[in-house]
Amino acid sequence: MLNDEYSELRKTVGAFAREVVAPVIGDYYEREEFPYDIVRQMGAMGLFGLPLPEEHGGMGGDYFALCLALEELARVDSSVSITLEAAVSLGAMPIYRFGTAEQKATWLPKLAGGEMLGAFGLTEPGGGSDVPGGMRTTAVLDGGEWVINGTKAFITNSGTDITGVVGVAAITGERDGRKEISTILVPAGTPGFTVSKKYSKVGWNASDTRELSFTDCRVPAENLLGERGRGYAQFLQTLDEGRIAIAALSVGLAQGCVDECLRYVRERQAFGHPIGHYQAIQFKIADMEARTHTSRLAYYHAAERMLAGRPFKKEAAIAKLVSSNAAMDNSREATQIFGGYGFMNEFPVGRFYRDAKILEIGEGTSEVQRMLIARQLGLSDL
Repeated sequence: MLNDEYSELRKTVGAFAREVVAPVIGDYYEREEFPYDIVRQMGAMGLFGLPLPEEHGGMGGDYFALCLALEELARVDSSVSITLEAAVSLGAMPIYRFGTAEQKATWLPKLAGGEMLGAFGLTEPGGGSDVPGGMRTTAVLDGGEWVINGTKAFITNSGTDITGVVGVAAITGERDGRKEISTILVPAGTPGFTVSKKYSKVGWNASDTRELSFTDCRVPAENLLGERGRGYAQFLQTLDEGRIAIAALSVGLAQGCVDECLRYVRERQAFGHPIGHYQAIQFKIADMEARTHTSRLAYYHAAERMLAGRPFKKEAAIAKLVSSNAAMDNSREATQIFGGYGFMNEFPVGRFYRDAKILEIGEGTSEVQRMLIARQLGLSDL
């Protein structure tokens, strides 16, 4: 059961999603336009600073508070929710977790206030899930500067008008015959840092996703984030936390499907009754609600372990796996319940269906989650 503070946050963000986001987001989505005004209002509410300390311009909350906000936003729209998730989990949190005092002072206040968005450049065009093996981007020290060359793909929040900094994972050498990977902070607008045009995507059409390229891009040596050679360990921790956040977003989408169907089946008539009268429809919605409920419990449990300082890698992988599956299954069933209207972009369930698939891919595919769960169970040692 949520305490009063969490309950109030959930209520506030839910009202914002319904009253501010829902009436306009469909138009942004169809125009494939980034919703700057919505993001500005989210910043004014303090959502981008939820898990950050007040000394860095944050709200002094925790990561679970962020997850609750993500869930409520995703009940209405996933583009807005993923913008918040990536900005905080992938943009700001690595700087908070691993940054120097100077880096925190430089970046966190604006990131926490939503005045600036951060991004995390990890995935590469030929890399996918094979992060160390597939990484080709390099960063070489030349005097007092890092010289970065390479390409990153599918990077969220990387090309907006308010994007300020991108953390770039790069090969900085070799240790014990293995690639030494470090993270370098690259400010937007740095010479040699090129942002491509927006991808044409199946879903998340009101969010910003781009390819980034670096050609002899130079930044000061002090832009190293955390310890040199610890970049791989840093982004594994970042992704473990991010999987809980994506699970929360997935639960929101799954619950949004239930919400829309409950409204629709009371209004839509067939054979003399509202279609919610028929057991076939009732059972579909019952299954949708059951999937959503169990998925929510999974991410609550993972977040609880994380905040308590207990191991949570397996729990985060389970939450990400079951909740993304629930989002995909619920959006498919919701589209079926809506029939022809579910195939129309003017109805939210069509947007939900388009948005759901990426949840089984981004921040670790479902196959990777199964691999992590099996590894935590000791099966990889057999």
